[in-house]
Amino acid sequence: MGDMSPNKSETLASDFSLAVDMGKLLDDHHGGDVVVMDMRALNFWTDFFVIATATSSTHLTGLERHIKEFARERDVEILHRSRRPKSTTEQHPDEWRLLDMGTMVVHLMSAKMRSFFELERLWSAAPHIYQTESTQTKSLHL
Repeated sequence: MGDMSPNKSETLASDFSLAVDMGKLLDDHHGGDVVVMDMRALNFWTDFFVIATATSSTHLTGLERHIKEFARERDVEILHRSRRPKSTTEQHPDEWRLLDMGTMVVHLMSAKMRSFFELERLWSAAPHIYQTESTQTKSLHL
């Protein structure tokens, strides 16, 4: 019997599809301005960024729960989760969660954090392979 492992092009297509599906999942659960960026030509440590805006800390936690369920269903390991620590004064609530899934890094951000860090502008050379209609409209006005 020959080697049963998928070839490289099948793996790339699978990773691409997985990233687009993640973008759709976040869009389905009301993540704002969802964008999936193809990072393969720009760095060596991940292939895709998925970015979405959460409206509140509770919404952010809910989106993270949906991502975990998605990962479990697709047999994708979450290698690392990171979140900004909550302030004791609650002036700076939890506003950004990053989930590293190897070939895909998901950024869940508050609108404030997203506009401050401007990841889409920082990585502007990355093609957008999926984005919500509201994101497309904003891109046209920049």
